[in-house]
Amino acid sequence: MKTMTAIEVENAIKNGEQLNIIDVREVEEVSSGKIPTATNIPLGLLEFRMHELDNSKEYVVVCRSGGRSANGCRLLEQHGFKVINMNGGMLAWEGKVE
Repeated sequence: MKTMTAIEVENAIKNGEQLNIIDVREVEEVSSGKIPTATNIPLGLLEFRMHELDNSKEYVVVCRSGGRSANGCRLLEQHGFKVINMNGGMLAWEGKVE
C-alpha cells in the first residue's frame, strides 16, 4: 500500500495538485475539521458508497491516526481502486481545515 505523510499531502495541495481525498472518520469527528476538499465517507459506509468513486482516479485516504484509513485502503484496493494512505492521519495534519 502506498503511503504519504501529512506534510507530503499538505505540500501537494499547496503546489496545486488535485488530490482526491476521502476522510473515513465518523461524521462527529469530521465536524471538528477536515482537510479542505476532502469527502467524508465513514469507514463503515465505504463499501456501500464505492459506486460514488471513480476507479480511474487515485485517492488519498485519511482518518484520525492512520489505522482506519489503512483498512479503507485495503478495501478499496480489493475493488480495483488506486489508493494512498496518509500516515499519522489528522493527528499529524498541520494544514488548513474546514
